[in-house]
Amino acid sequence: MSFARFEDLLERTMGLSAASIGASAVERAVRTRLRACKLEDADLYWEHIMRSADEVQKLVEAVVVSETWFFRDPQAFVALARIAVEEWLPAHPVGVLRLLSLPCSTGEEPYTMAMALIDAGLSADRFRIDAIDISTVTLAAAQRGIYGPNSFRGQDLGFRERHLERVEGGFRISEAVRKPVRFRQGNLVGADVLDGGETYDVVFCRNLLIYFDIDTQSRAAAVLERLLAPRGVLFVGHSEASLMLGHGLASAKIPMAFAFRKAALPDQPKMKAVVARAPFPPAAAVQKKVPPPPSSVLAFKREAPAPDLMELRRIADRGQLAEAARGCERHMHEHGVSADALLLLGLISDAGGKASAAAGYYRKVLYLAPDHGEALGHLALLLSKQGDVAGAKVLNDRMRRLNARGAA
Repeated sequence: MSFARFEDLLERTMGLSAASIGASAVERAVRTRLRACKLEDADLYWEHIMRSADEVQKLVEAVVVSETWFFRDPQAFVALARIAVEEWLPAHPVGVLRLLSLPCSTGEEPYTMAMALIDAGLSADRFRIDAIDISTVTLAAAQRGIYGPNSFRGQDLGFRERHLERVEGGFRISEAVRKPVRFRQGNLVGADVLDGGETYDVVFCRNLLIYFDIDTQSRAAAVLERLLAPRGVLFVGHSEASLMLGHGLASAKIPMAFAFRKAALPDQPKMKAVVARAPFPPAAAVQKKVPPPPSSVLAFKREAPAPDLMELRRIADRGQLAEAARGCERHMHEHGVSADALLLLGLISDAGGKASAAAGYYRKVLYLAPDHGEALGHLALLLSKQGDVAGAKVLNDRMRRLNARGAA
């Protein structure tokens, strides 16, 4: 039974490169639809799908990966809130901040965007989020807005108490978070995707382009560049950052947020380094300007114990990378080597442009914790930037297998 024609169909329809997910994934999706249609022969199914746009959509639904959760890769949401509060609001005393989440999957990402902005002090009438996905099934789940345990990961779940309510079957998004989010079906590489001249101040398009072939990636990057307002910011997945360069986009210089702006834009504001895991804190904590501590505090006197890793992350977040690195070394001297300390050293090296040192730290993390998703992601990105496409693919494949196991 040949599945190559179905791979070609999916590539034409949604830009999916079968090589990115494996031919077996396409085969499983086709066999699922064969059973659903009560057909045993691929030729008969091919005739059926050629006559039915609805069946094409159902095959797309069967192959789409919808693995996501709230505050996934939280550095991007910290950066989003800072951009809104420190850049957009001062320049726009009136008006609406326009944001796009594509693909929005089952809704966790656009709802997280809304939570981060509300916690940063924006009222729901000051921003609007267009949430778009190719899958009608995931859009229905997003509009329902009720989420189970798999959507809540990490240790800091304070946002759940602020923005969701417990109901039968899980937790439901509050009306305040739901109000500024508008869901609709669409395809980033479709002929008519957002062709009304819309532009956005912030675009989230994460972990989609990795499933496209090179030509489709270029087309998608051109669409994303068109959708950005002149000073807009695009957030992509860690494995996609290198794909943005050379497509009219340049790094927004927000370390570890994987953010981009239009290239050659004069007077672009510079953002501080972002080193964070937890969801964005409530508004009071965001808007209060906290001056950096005096240098004597960062000197780490011999008789004083090393700061804990959370404090060291805050120091790194303020851009004081050298002090944070010294603190990590002292922390490991006092408490022993740990994956978390090594990861932080890797992130600090990454933010400081020391790619070789960062890669070394990430490899040490993976030696101690082979399934460490964050280290896998950052190392894959570094290898991709250095031209080691095969090495990056191996790591990205490991991450997809981990995500699949986590969703099972």
